[in-house]
Amino acid sequence: MRKRVWSVLAVGLLLLAGCSGRDKPNKPQPSPDLSGRPAAVAVNRGPFLSGPVRAPKRGALVGAWIKPDELTHVGRLAAVGTLENDLGRKLSIINTYRRFDQLVGTPSDKEFLAQGATLMVSWATGDNRSILDGEHDELIRKQARAIRRIHRPVLLRMRWEMDRPNLRATMWSGADYIAAWKYVRAIFRQERANNVSWVWCPTAEGFARGDAPAFYPGDDQVDWTCVDVYAGEVFQPIGRLMGPFLTWAAQHPKPIVIGEFGVAKAWGSAGRAAWLADAARTFKANPQIKAIAYFESDPEGNGPTKQFQLSGDKAAFKAFHKLATDPYFNP
Repeated sequence: MRKRVWSVLAVGLLLLAGCSGRDKPNKPQPSPDLSGRPAAVAVNRGPFLSGPVRAPKRGALVGAWIKPDELTHVGRLAAVGTLENDLGRKLSIINTYRRFDQLVGTPSDKEFLAQGATLMVSWATGDNRSILDGEHDELIRKQARAIRRIHRPVLLRMRWEMDRPNLRATMWSGADYIAAWKYVRAIFRQERANNVSWVWCPTAEGFARGDAPAFYPGDDQVDWTCVDVYAGEVFQPIGRLMGPFLTWAAQHPKPIVIGEFGVAKAWGSAGRAAWLADAARTFKANPQIKAIAYFESDPEGNGPTKQFQLSGDKAAFKAFHKLATDPYFNP
């Protein structure tokens, strides 16, 4: 029997959720000029079939993952509420992370839904080959039934950042991931969990390396394409960081959600503010981008190139506030 290592994904899930592809620190680079117009990229203008979570015709939805002080239902509600109060608006999308065995439909999930938000569930499914062997069928069925019971459209990021090199031991290969994706979708279909928009979300680095596309299940299997992109170890404009992904995505008639994005504290308040202002221009210049979710978190134990929380940084938060209150991002 093959060695099963999927359970290790549970360790540090919330700490590692947004730290993709930044394995070796680089020396700080000179700050690029972020004041000009974003570089033009090829875009697909639709129309888009996005599943139960419909893409807005114009503009883009704004959301976030906000790390709570305590990983409790009360803590989650407080974290989201505080950010929304500071922004002066409700978030359209709440990103939430779940281990393989953690079900959707918690009290905080239901409260966010009652407030009108859409849940984006980042679900850390396990070893692809053990999934295909049928070892987790009952768990997958329980999740499908749990999502079906909330009776609201959900964005589901099944094993986001599957292209990360440190996940290779459980992903095995692109072919294994694709087969597991189809296997899980078939179970959801059997359980009549038809309120799911399936979100495929690799890393920007995976497209720069060229290996991310091998994990794509196909246009008939995916409702939203997605990318996680950070100015962490490398400080470059977001359009340059995710340029290879945008070029690839233009060939697929799917709306884009930026599943996680962030700019590290290492780059200073002024640099972070400029990066976020450039991000807003880049998102607006690419009408295929229909949703964005900031990674509002300082993962414990990480250095300044992996700390992304904006709260407490006056200049950076002001830039994010300007983005979030722009009518384009509140369609």
